[in-house]
Parts: sequence; C-alpha cells; structure tokens
Amino acid sequence: MIWKRWGRSSAANASDSGNVDVEATPAPAPAPVEAAVATPAPPVPDAAALLERRPAFLDRLWLEDMDRPPGDSLPRFSSNASDEVEVATREQDVVRRRIALREALGASQPVIGRDHFAGRHDALRQLISAVEQQRLHVVVYGERGIGKTSLSHVFAETAREARYFVLYGSCGTEAKFDTMFRSFAARIPRIYHKSVLPNSAEAERGDNLDVLLPEDFGPRELAEVFSDVVGTRIIIILDEYDRVLDVSFRRDVAELIKNLSDRAARVQLVLTGVAQNLDELIGYAPSIRRNIVGLPMRPMNANEVRELLAIGERAADIVYSNDAARLVTTIAGGSPYLVRLISHQAGLVALDAGFDTVNEDHAKTAVERVLTDWNASLPRRVQANLSREEARAQWPLLIAAARAGSSADGFFTVDDVINEMGGTRVSSLIERDLRHFAGPNDLLDLVDGSNEVRFRFRFPGVSALLLMSAAMAKLTL
Repeated sequence: MIWKRWGRSSAANASDSGNVDVEATPAPAPAPVEAAVATPAPPVPDAAALLERRPAFLDRLWLEDMDRPPGDSLPRFSSNASDEVEVATREQDVVRRRIALREALGASQPVIGRDHFAGRHDALRQLISAVEQQRLHVVVYGERGIGKTSLSHVFAETAREARYFVLYGSCGTEAKFDTMFRSFAARIPRIYHKSVLPNSAEAERGDNLDVLLPEDFGPRELAEVFSDVVGTRIIIILDEYDRVLDVSFRRDVAELIKNLSDRAARVQLVLTGVAQNLDELIGYAPSIRRNIVGLPMRPMNANEVRELLAIGERAADIVYSNDAARLVTTIAGGSPYLVRLISHQAGLVALDAGFDTVNEDHAKTAVERVLTDWNASLPRRVQANLSREEARAQWPLLIAAARAGSSADGFFTVDDVINEMGGTRVSSLIERDLRHFAGPNDLLDLVDGSNEVRFRFRFPGVSALLLMSAAMAKLTL
C-alpha cells in the first residue's frame, strides 16, 4: 500500500529490542469467549511498537449510536438534480460552496477533465511522449488510489484534442478478448480503413470496422484489420487490467501488441492496473518487451498535494491552513484518492462550522469521519473482530500485514510481514500469530500451499482502515 514507505522509514529510526512474537502495548486479559485461543502475554513494547499503537479514538467507531430525539422535520436535499440551490437565501452561499468543493475535490469518481487534475504532470508528459514520439504501447501501473484512472481520462481528453481516435474500456473479471475488442471495432468508422474510399457505398452506409472481422477471430485477425487503419491514429485504453482473470485474455492482448508493432499499425494500446511492477500485469512476455514501456505511478509529494488543495480553494473560496495541509499530506500517504477524500470532508467540516479557513482540527475530524464510514461499510462480525482484545494486542502485527498485502491480489507471506516489522522477528511466531486471525469468520484468508503459507485480508476495507489508523496514531504521539 501507499503507506508502506512511511512505515518502513519510521521503523528504521526506532530501536528494536530483539526477536519478539507480539509488538504492542500491554493489553487486558482476553474475554472468556477468546479463552480457547492460546495467546501469549504481549511483551513490553519497543519504540517501533509505540509508533504503531492503536489510536484511542477508534474505540468510538464500534459504539452503538445513542438514541436521539426526533427533529422538527425530516432532512431535505439542499440542491436539486441540476445543482440548483433549494434552501433559504442565507444558506445559499454555503450550499453553493459545498457543491463547488464536491466538484473540485470529490473522491467518489475519477477526474475526467484537466481543470481538476493536479500533481501528475510528469506522468502525463511521459505517457504522451511514449505514444507520440516512440509509438509504443504503454502499461501504467501502481497501487490502488494512486490516480491511474484519472490519468487515463485526462490523457484521453488531451489525445482527442490532437485528433487521435480514443476508445476507453474498463476491464472486468469476466472480460473476453473477442467480445471486448469487437465492441471497440464497432465504434471505429470503416472510413478509416484503407479499403474504403470516401465516396464509396461502404462509406455511405456508415459501417464500422467490426464488419471486417470474422465471426471467430483472435489477435492475428484483429491486427490484420487494424494494420490497414489510415487517416487517424487510434488509442485503445484498457483500464483496470489487473481485474482480468482469464489467462488467455492477457495472452491474446500480448499477442495483439506484438502483431500491431510488427505491422507498424496506427493503433496503440494503453493498459492500466494495480501492480507493483510490469510483469504483474503483462506476465512473462519477452517477445513484446521492446514494444511496450512501463509507467509506474508514484505517490504525490507535498507540493503536488498543495496543488490539488489549491483547486478546492479556488472553487469553494476557502483556504487550507499549513497545518491542515500537512495533516492531509501525512494521512493520505501520497494517494490522490485519499487527498481528495480527506480534504473534501475537512472543507465541509469548516464550511458547516462557518469557517473560511480549514484548520488542523477540521482535518482531524475529517479523518475520523472517513474511518467511521469505512468501518461502517464492513460486516458486523469484522467490526467485532477488530475491536476484540486479541486484535488490540496484535495491532502492530495487523498493520504490518496490511502493509505487506500491497500486491494486486492482496496476498502476503510471513516473510513479507517480517520485513515490514523490521526483519528481526521469529518466522514461526509470526506465522502462529497470523493463523490466529485466519479462522472461517475472522480477518484473514489462509492458503496453505506446499511451498509457502499465504494470507490475505478477507475484506480490502480492513487494510485501509488499519493503515489510516496507523498514520493517525503517529500524529498523536
């Protein structure tokens, strides 16, 4: 995950007292319901453990809501579906600013226009250069929430302005090569094929390239059609490529890239997906290595975060204080998604309280809101598992596991967790402690293979909750 770099640097600066099986603050004895699990008493925490202690405010996330007296009236929307304000005059300015802040910093959807795009100028420049100057196919990869989809949308807008014919498709787990690429061909006018003259009957009918494909086709037949494209250049964006489960789909895409490159076709592919390196997305395909370039998406730095916050400031006529910006930068860990999510919520907190400046307290309240929402989205049994005493005692271990599970499939090994905890833990003890959370209704899935044991958080939201709580805890030391 994005927080891994910060976690490692913090651990590197802390002293280590040796091989221990649990790294946490002392916890009360487990409740009777957990008595069947033999958990050793936690040792005295070292400095690294203190950096990963469980923040006290998380206790409030699992409390039941208190009964509240009914209000005078039911809540209403403050604006209609056309974003027209429908509240009293004295509230109109605040509502308009809330709407403007949502449009500028809302995190529920990717950025699709350059007006709200920030902090990724170098990546966009490299992507344009690879396509325009080198005529390569591009693989954009990185962690979740790092801005890959937003980059692809802004790149598509920029390419269309240069008269490129851009097609965008989001991959799913059941994606099939022939189905997806036939749909792409069905959106490309046949007039761009060299066999069609502008005044011919085929051009008059308005056919598309899909009519040139046989009923059953593969990458070779598709490349033959695409190699005869004239009059434009076509870019096909395959977003969320990591979600594809069909091995043959990825093999056919690699074969298509090779065939298009061998024919110098005017069609290029841009793949985006969650991965730590190029091979995680395209596999071992040496035959196409010279035809593609990998573009890793790095975390945002403090200046880029400030650039993003400035978009919200201009839109909603507010100011983020240096302390608030610093907190957002720290908690987000370089994730554009989290920068938007936290700064949007912090701005709403400030506006609702009648402030034009977003301060550190507003940002802290926003983080707690985000954590509360994430916790509420988890099943009740998961919430209960996170709040029980064993999880409290093993909080540093769970955070290390969350950092370790940063691959596209979320799996991690005992050694991965040991590396995140400083590399000086006993393997057998770490595995034992991880297995305590791998029950049928617990936090982790377990795959006990012949060569190694692998774990994965059963719900991805748990990892995000753990990592953000760890970041928040560091700020309260």
